[in-house]
Amino acid sequence: MPKFRAPKTQSKLDGTAPARLSIGLILGRKFTLGALANFIDVLRLAGDEGDRSRPILCEWSILSENMNSVRSSCGIAVHPTARLSDPSRFNYVGVVGGLIEEVSNLSPAYKDYLRAAAERGVPLLGICTGSFILHELGLMNGYRCCISYFHHGDYLHQFPGMHAVTDRSFVVDRDRLTCVGGASSAHLAAWIVQRHIGTAPARKSLRIMMIEESASEEIAQPAVPVSMATTDPLARKALFTMQQFLDAPIEIDELSKRLGVNRKRLERVLRGEFGLSPRETYLKLRLDQAEWLLETTNRSIATIAAETGFADSSHFVRSFRQRNGVPPAVFRKSQQVERTALSLEPPSAPPELTVKATFRVDHEDRKD
Repeated sequence: MPKFRAPKTQSKLDGTAPARLSIGLILGRKFTLGALANFIDVLRLAGDEGDRSRPILCEWSILSENMNSVRSSCGIAVHPTARLSDPSRFNYVGVVGGLIEEVSNLSPAYKDYLRAAAERGVPLLGICTGSFILHELGLMNGYRCCISYFHHGDYLHQFPGMHAVTDRSFVVDRDRLTCVGGASSAHLAAWIVQRHIGTAPARKSLRIMMIEESASEEIAQPAVPVSMATTDPLARKALFTMQQFLDAPIEIDELSKRLGVNRKRLERVLRGEFGLSPRETYLKLRLDQAEWLLETTNRSIATIAAETGFADSSHFVRSFRQRNGVPPAVFRKSQQVERTALSLEPPSAPPELTVKATFRVDHEDRKD
């Protein structure tokens, strides 16, 4: 096992006791800057009163073997703040990933450090594609792992046998905490802050960042519905392209052009994978997304209609009723009643070290 020097005890800037929460982060090559920034900003805002940024209640370190800057996927470089030291000094040790092709290129020193942290019982964070890195190191065996729906196919191809979760914003499974990046990094950080410091600091951070004030795993991540899971490269690419144009569906001929295939081939592949034409596939995605919005948000019917690419509310209501047998308003009410009956409302405070986030997205096209 690699040897790491124990750090000297550091006094806080204001002379108070050590922080209640200390996190060390490793940056993968071409990491995602937004995932790092959102995670750190929650700690920064929760660590002090107001917006003074002093690391009193929380402290964070960007760890390095050589103190060289690390370039993010967008080209902006971040300078580390501390050398690798005893991982036991931290409450959590994490790795922030980015571009998938860089997952295997993490320095051996960092790989050893993450393994050492796991051996010493330090909970590990996989932020963005940092979860890919943890899995590649064999540190996610037997754990659920939250990954982006966008990378689901890549994940299954590169890391078979992994319990990948694509319907949640983040997942806490015992001492492994993973999130998909973006705003979910802030939600995961808030969950940690809530657990170690309190609910008020966690909510304050999200409020200042203008992010939904919830530190629950119940926050969902938009994703391709399980019923449309596929390993076919063209079908996957078609679904992801459709998702990018849910609010303004493109013509099927334009979709085929973007995919670099003719319409007949696209038709053949989608019918073979899903039993649906391209237009039907697109519509299913859109209605699934509308259904999810009805279940998880308070947005108006008109807003949901616009966000899922329908010309107007009437058109949306007709299409929704045709598929579900009831209009959107009735469907929403039935889901609320069902959630109450089954006591599925998210708890006001997170349980110990086990969380869940529920989400599932489903979308479609606008050739209505």
